[in-house]
Amino acid sequence: MKVVLFCGGRGTRMRHEGVGGDIPKPMQLVGPRPLLWHVMRYYAHFGHKDFILCLGYGAQHIKDFFLTYQFALRDGTVEMLETDISDWRISLVDTGLDSPIGERLRRVRERLDGDEMFLANYADVVADAPLPKIIDSFAASGAGASMMVVPPTSNTFHVIEMGEEGLVGGITPVSEMPLWINGGFFVLRQEIFDHIPEGGDLVADGCMELAKRGRLLAYRHRGYWRPSDTVNQRLELDGSWSRGERPWALWEA
Repeated sequence: MKVVLFCGGRGTRMRHEGVGGDIPKPMQLVGPRPLLWHVMRYYAHFGHKDFILCLGYGAQHIKDFFLTYQFALRDGTVEMLETDISDWRISLVDTGLDSPIGERLRRVRERLDGDEMFLANYADVVADAPLPKIIDSFAASGAGASMMVVPPTSNTFHVIEMGEEGLVGGITPVSEMPLWINGGFFVLRQEIFDHIPEGGDLVADGCMELAKRGRLLAYRHRGYWRPSDTVNQRLELDGSWSRGERPWALWEA
C-alpha cells in the first residue's frame, strides 16, 4: 500500500534547535537518523515501501537528505540504488508552504494511482502498533477511514473536579482519564476526498464528516506511542534510542 506522510508543518515548537534554525521537525535527529526515517522504516518493516512525502516548510532539507542516497531522480521520484533503503520508492511533492493537512492530501491524490485504500500519517510520531492488524480491521469494517487512537500520555496536566462553589473534590492526571486522542496512523479509502474541501483539514473536515455518517473507525492502541511535537519530546526519543530502549524500532526485533 502507498504511504502518504505529512512533512510540511512549520514545527514552531521545534524551531531553532538545528543549525540555521530552519530544520523541519521531520528532520530532527533521533539517534543517527532523522525522525522521518524512523517513521518510514516502520512502514517498510511491514512491506509498505511506496512513499509520498507531502513537503512544505523546510522541504529542501528533506530533498537533500534523500538525494544523498540516490543515483537517479526521475519525474520527481527518487530511485534508491545500492543502499539500505534501495527498495523504497519515494515521491517528493511540494504541497504548499502553509497548506492544511487535508489540502496536502488533496494535492497528492493523483499520485495514489486510484488505489482504493492507502496509508497516511504524520511525520513526527512513532509507535509499536500492529500495522497489519490495523489494516485488516479497517478492511473488514468497510468504513471510509480509520485512525489509531491512544490514551493521553502527558502527566503534566490534571483534570480538576469541583463543586459549584469552587471546592476541589478530586485531581486526576490526564493520562489516567478514560480518554482517547488521535494518534495518527490512518488507513483511508478514496472516499475521504469526498469530504475534504479545498483548503480543508484531514481530521476537522474529512474525518469529522465521516464520523457523522458512521463511516470512521477507531483502532485502540494501548502500547507504545510517542509524538515529537516539542524539543523535549524529541530529546526523550533520542535519549531512549541511545539507551537501547527502542520499542518503535520493530525492524530490530
